[in-house]
Amino acid sequence: MSEEKRAREETSRDTADHCIACTCCIANCPVTEATKEFAGPKLVGPAHSRMTFAEGDVEKTLDYCSNCKNCEITCPSGVAVATMNMLQRGEYYRHHKHSQRDDMLAHGERMGKLVRALPLGATFANLGMKIGQALGMFSAVGITNKRDMPAYAPQSFMERFLHIKQKPSDKKVVFFPGCYINQNDPEVGVAFVEVMQKNGYEVLVDEAFVCCGSPMVVTGYLDEAHDHAHTNVERILDWKKKGIPVVACCTSCSLMLKAEYHELFGEKEMHEAAENVYDAFEFLEGLMEKGELLEAFKPVDGKYAYHSPCHLRAQGIGLPALEILNKIPGYQIENLAAGCCGLSGNYGFKADKYEVSMKVGEKLFKRVEELAPDKVVCDCGTCRMQIAHGTKKPVCHPIQILAKAYK
Repeated sequence: MSEEKRAREETSRDTADHCIACTCCIANCPVTEATKEFAGPKLVGPAHSRMTFAEGDVEKTLDYCSNCKNCEITCPSGVAVATMNMLQRGEYYRHHKHSQRDDMLAHGERMGKLVRALPLGATFANLGMKIGQALGMFSAVGITNKRDMPAYAPQSFMERFLHIKQKPSDKKVVFFPGCYINQNDPEVGVAFVEVMQKNGYEVLVDEAFVCCGSPMVVTGYLDEAHDHAHTNVERILDWKKKGIPVVACCTSCSLMLKAEYHELFGEKEMHEAAENVYDAFEFLEGLMEKGELLEAFKPVDGKYAYHSPCHLRAQGIGLPALEILNKIPGYQIENLAAGCCGLSGNYGFKADKYEVSMKVGEKLFKRVEELAPDKVVCDCGTCRMQIAHGTKKPVCHPIQILAKAYK
């Protein structure tokens, strides 16, 4: 790695000196509350970042940070606590070998491509995961055997998109599906296209996009995530020149594209690209504020509960999905406001973090039980997985509710 590249990564670490040791981050850290094993974000982040990240100088509880961003959301001094943790984790793995578990959890996109390359690959992969779980094969590599791995959809979103007939329009957006929607939950992407078409937009896709890099960052593949960032930023800037915004339905993807690239790597182009990226409901709320959102909603029956992902709250854009869904006639939805779900991307899939992730999610699970909704609505795919796992309630993305209200 060049000295120039390494210097650019110092940007977020510089905020360590803004820490006033107020302990807001500790008080609002869901992992600190769930386990005594974690030294807490203040020590692991700003305090340790004042030291040199040498090979033999690593905070031993760094692995407990889930990068949920609650420390950064609540910090009154703007300290990039979680980002410093991820930089430190990346530095550690420049000198230490990754486990097979982390390699698997960090590279879902690669696995998906391998699966799709085979005839009936999704079917056989799903069967293989079931058998592997039953035989304890996942446990052998450090992946929890207590939760199901996300199943592959029969067709990816990109495959399904080829067969979606759209009405052409001068108004266009580029959809960034992300790995989970593309491989596991393409119905969300289909619903997004339907909603945008109702509002007079034609949806484009860019096959040159790659995984946003979030699962790589949290498992310490920082240099690889940097490469992905460069690829995606180049494409986003190209669409920006054409005046076409990039929109994501996954809040972890949108946070990565809009904020984390620049926070982690500090390159000017990443900040410029972020100006052309929107979370789906952020974009739709912008249309609503301009009086351009179609509000001819049909009633939607049922009792729903809404969970706001940590990576949505970290974007500082409010709860746009809740604002829009509340305009649907007859729609009953209540904000759960119960904090982090606990899964945090691939964190809760690690065998040694499963109990921590479930402990973090207890408040949310209890709140869902109290409200007894027909369905839980959430913008984040991994949050939906955790909610379904912890409550046995059906889940969906808010864009699917909106698409239903337009039919």
